[in-house]
Formats: sequence, C-alpha cells, structure tokens
Amino acid sequence: MNHWVISDYFRLVNSVNAFEPRIQALSDDQLAAKTEEFRLRLKRGETLADIQAEAFAVVREAARRKLGMRHFDVQIIGGAVLHDGSIAEMKTGEGKTLVSTLAAYLNALTAEGVHVVTVNDYLAKRDAEWMGRVHRFLGLSVGLIQKGMKSEERRFNYRCDITYTNNSELGFDYLRDNLAGNSEQLVMRWPKPFHFAIVDEHYNVELKNNSVELTEEGITLAEMALETNDLWDENDPWA
Repeated sequence: MNHWVISDYFRLVNSVNAFEPRIQALSDDQLAAKTEEFRLRLKRGETLADIQAEAFAVVREAARRKLGMRHFDVQIIGGAVLHDGSIAEMKTGEGKTLVSTLAAYLNALTAEGVHVVTVNDYLAKRDAEWMGRVHRFLGLSVGLIQKGMKSEERRFNYRCDITYTNNSELGFDYLRDNLAGNSEQLVMRWPKPFHFAIVDEHYNVELKNNSVELTEEGITLAEMALETNDLWDENDPWA
C-alpha cells in the first residue's frame, strides 16, 4: 500500500473523528434518521465517497449505543479498506467483525444489497444477531441464510439490505438460480445478484476450497433440470 493511499485513510479517520461530537449529540431517533438522509443525498447526486466519513461516524456511534463498543481509529481504516474492495488482515480479537459493520452499512445505503459471508452457519447467525443490532437500529433490514431454509425464506432474506450467510449456501443458491426454469424459482436479487460482499476469513472461504462440493452439487442439479442421469461420467469426463 503506497504512501498516498495511507494518507487518504488517515484523512478519513480525521474526518470521522471531527464528525463524532455532532453525531454523539443526536438522539436515538435522530441518529437512526441519518440512514434516510444519506439515501436521499445519494439520490440527489452525492457519492458514497461524499458521505463516507459521516456514515462511518454514525455507525461508530450506533455501535457504542447498542453494543457498548466504539470503533478505534485503526478499525475505521479497516472499514475503509473493506469498502475499497481490498483485504484487511486482522488478528483474532482485533475486532474484524465490528470493522465489517462500517463497510456493510455504507454500501447498503444504495439499496442494492450487501452480503456478509462467513465460513459456517453458526458464525453467520451469530453475526446477524450481534452486529445486526447496529444495522437494525439504523433502520436497515438484516437477513440470514441458513442450511435447510425454503425458497421463500431465502428470497425474503436475500432482499434485505444486509444478508449474512456462509460461502456454501451462497454458492449453491447462485448455482441453483442459474439452473432455474423460470423467474419464480429464483431466490437471489436478479438481474444483479451481487452488489457488494464482505468475506470473513477469505482464505477459508475461497471457492477453490469448495470447488469439488459445488461441482458435484451442480452436476446433480443440472441432471435434474435436463431430466437425465448421465450428464457426467467421472471415468470418462470428456465423453
């Protein structure tokens, strides 16, 4: 990361800190109302970059009120790194789950959907309940995708502002949607199912770790869609 990028992050931190006294003075209702204010400003032509510092200050204050946790300056930088689509490396205990609330909230303001992807159902549920308190306080809808959910449940949860899930469920849902026979069978947001995603422990979530499982599931689904049982022969894959 070069000097200019680092300087930009420190300028952002200074701006967030400058907003903090004004944001702290707001009532709960006034703080929650900032979400609609931000969305209105975006509709009027402002960009996420224009509102980033104030939005981060709002999330910081919401977390302080609802969780008793205040983002440190370094966590503000971590949130900015995630928003920029980069990897933020943090050790266990340094608050990476809290960091994710910053980028998740900011990108959810466009109303195009945000995915927070974990490695298993337990963590997805934990984070949706725990960090979801911040987002719900600020007026955002929070969804959760879990193994065993019916299509109707998945469809509802994918249409929330922020959806917590694990990599396998997300991969399978995307795969099934691409094999759907009609639009009524789709569960994700189409025509743009992916807008912004935050991946927790990316090295464990990378597709290559699930490629065999996803491929096998995909073959089964494709055979069902095509009404055949011999789409793939592992002994002669090019037949």
